[in-house]
Amino acid sequence: MKRFDELLDGVRVLEIENGSNPVIGSLVYDSRAVEQGSCFFAVRGTQSDGHTYIASAVASGAVAIVCESMPEERAKGVSYAVVEDSNIAMAAMAAAYYDHPSRELSLVGVTGTNGKTTTATLLYDMFMALGHKAGLISTVVYRIGEECIASTHTTPDAIRLNCMMRQMVDCGCEYCFMEVSSHSLVQHRTYALRFAGGLFTNLTHDHLDYHGTYKEYIRAKKSFFDNLDKDSWAVVNIDDRNGEVMLQNCSAKGYRLSLRSMADYRTKIVELHPDGMLLVIDNQEVWVKFTGRFNAYNLTTVYAAATLLGIDKIDVLTTLSRLSPVAGRFETIIAEDRTMAIVDYAHTPDALENVLQTIEELRRDEQRVVVVCGCGGDRDKSKRPEMAAIALRYATTAIFTSDNPRTESAEAILDDMVAGVADKSNYLRITDRREAIRTAAMLAHAGDIIVVAGKGHEDYQIIGTTKHHFDDREEVRAAFATTHTM
Repeated sequence: MKRFDELLDGVRVLEIENGSNPVIGSLVYDSRAVEQGSCFFAVRGTQSDGHTYIASAVASGAVAIVCESMPEERAKGVSYAVVEDSNIAMAAMAAAYYDHPSRELSLVGVTGTNGKTTTATLLYDMFMALGHKAGLISTVVYRIGEECIASTHTTPDAIRLNCMMRQMVDCGCEYCFMEVSSHSLVQHRTYALRFAGGLFTNLTHDHLDYHGTYKEYIRAKKSFFDNLDKDSWAVVNIDDRNGEVMLQNCSAKGYRLSLRSMADYRTKIVELHPDGMLLVIDNQEVWVKFTGRFNAYNLTTVYAAATLLGIDKIDVLTTLSRLSPVAGRFETIIAEDRTMAIVDYAHTPDALENVLQTIEELRRDEQRVVVVCGCGGDRDKSKRPEMAAIALRYATTAIFTSDNPRTESAEAILDDMVAGVADKSNYLRITDRREAIRTAAMLAHAGDIIVVAGKGHEDYQIIGTTKHHFDDREEVRAAFATTHTM
């Protein structure tokens, strides 16, 4: 535990009433979590303003308040500090509170639209397999060594981030691999963390409901690389037009990867099969249990990061050949009659097209493709017709259905998806996702391919504000049990 003024060291304070300079017992930004001795951060969010809960926080035992405007009524003995940005102050103070754990780890951040989870998870799996204790912060799960913790956000808040990293250090972790979301960058959750390196996968249409414009989305991602220091490194995919943009004004040592042209890390796909592919990475052949061009990019990124962290190239390639795909990422379920279902998290136009392009390359002429997909509610509406158009471009039959409608009408979301569709002969609208998957299984003949996209590893549907258990993989198996022999 530290005193309030110690935590404020290095934070730009505009105004302060330091009361008794209390010892801080915990850091919180949710007034409901305040306990005796807490420091409460009043954060302005998209849904509510933490400044309206300052009095409540004090009543619950907060002994210090960090805010962006001084409250008119201040409690005697409570310390108040006014700062320019409560999120930045919270990140800096959280790092100080937990004694800067990121400085004791080789911390690698992965950002981009698609591939973050696979890349971060495979790095964690590789280093653990090589005998190096590691941590993982991802959309699917948080890991501290072997311990699994349920994931709540792709990148958690700064307090939880630093707390988990301190736990990683204390249990002997040498490395931490984390997804860095655009939301977290705008909200400065990773501020004050020291990164050994940063990885850029790609940038496509996503999260415009939050960022407003594609330009702002790019700016958010680029800010991660702008803030890397000169002792770190950055690896970017230059086959994406924004790869070079990420390296502009970046102090870190820059490296490039490509499947198309000369680069620091070059990969070529030699053979592509449903159960894997033969790659040449850095002039070395390796067979991997992954398929698809998008996975070739992910594996090249993993290879680059691991070698930059000092792992021998042959050890990296040997371990890559043994790794398995991440749950819900091109995960296959095969019936006895060879009907194949592929469950994937693809919920952006680019991710869906990557999956369907891979299937197009793999499928035989006689194999039909049935695609089940939808779009999330309360999210970027502009990608809905794009998702529908991409599904119809590759599918023999597309089935549009619900996918976490949240507080929107599922039917209205489907209206948005099909608004621009001219040919209505090769798609169905089935709002109930369970029924949509069952119908796909009924339509598929022996040996055909079903793609169920959008949810991947998720085991719930959000309807209204309530999570209901729903797992695409369970539903596929149940549908196969009645329509195809398992």
